[in-house]
Amino acid sequence: MGSGIDVLVLGGAGVDTIVYVSELPLPYADSRMVPSIETRAGQTGDFVALGTHALGLRTHHLDMLGADHHGDLVRALHRDRGVALTEVPQPAGTKRAVNLVGPDGRRLSLYDSTRGHDDDRLPPRTVRALASVSRHAHVSISRPCAHALPVLRETGVTVSTDLHNWDGTQAYHERFAYEADVVFLSTTALADPEGTMRRIADRGRAEVVVATAGAEGAYQLLDGELTHIPAVAPPAPVVDSNGAGDAFAAGYLFGRLTGEPPGRCGLFGAVAGAYACTVPATGSDVISREELLRATATTR
Repeated sequence: MGSGIDVLVLGGAGVDTIVYVSELPLPYADSRMVPSIETRAGQTGDFVALGTHALGLRTHHLDMLGADHHGDLVRALHRDRGVALTEVPQPAGTKRAVNLVGPDGRRLSLYDSTRGHDDDRLPPRTVRALASVSRHAHVSISRPCAHALPVLRETGVTVSTDLHNWDGTQAYHERFAYEADVVFLSTTALADPEGTMRRIADRGRAEVVVATAGAEGAYQLLDGELTHIPAVAPPAPVVDSNGAGDAFAAGYLFGRLTGEPPGRCGLFGAVAGAYACTVPATGSDVISREELLRATATTR
């Protein structure tokens, strides 16, 4: 069967309520005034799907959504951006989070743990049908996606995942870390970033492990060699870090799926991630293919 999808994104659909605060951590107070509180569709899977779609990759998103207002927001986001969406009913309701965003763009995300259950499943038949016509699958670290990993492997599709701020010890993340061909993670909570990256490569099937390090750039482990991906100056003032890691992953996957060498994949990720830091948390703008190629045209 031929390939009709470049990137199949599994999981990570949801809605965030954004609260801008004067500082993080936020000192206790019975009440306080804040600049704004806004709700918008878009969590990690949504942002990766929007990012790869904007970069010209044929993208399809699969996840569980509730028959609720928040699900309608997610459905509208995909419809308005032209990103294909296959939804599976989620009786517990669409995933939600509250993001506290400080003046420097840092955030604290609070996730509603009632919006899912350990036995939630993406139907294997649906996963198999979509994966069989996909070049690549990017998997969010949600429980339905954990159950889908064996099905994806059966189809032979390559897999990437983002472990986000894994501390390198929580057992839950290991299934994703060791089953993916491309592993993204943040150095934020890692006591030994290089050691964790090498453990992922040694124990799993990862061809490449990429650890993002904020203003320090990122690190790429490939064929046993650790290299540094320099940070890229954002094209505008930094207002929020929300979605930067998802944008990095989208940019990196764009490079990988268009046949670019690893170093250039890292550059694409760095440029896309820097761009995302200039977008307010209340927005969902992503870098376009034209903007990315223009920003990287003089760097080889």
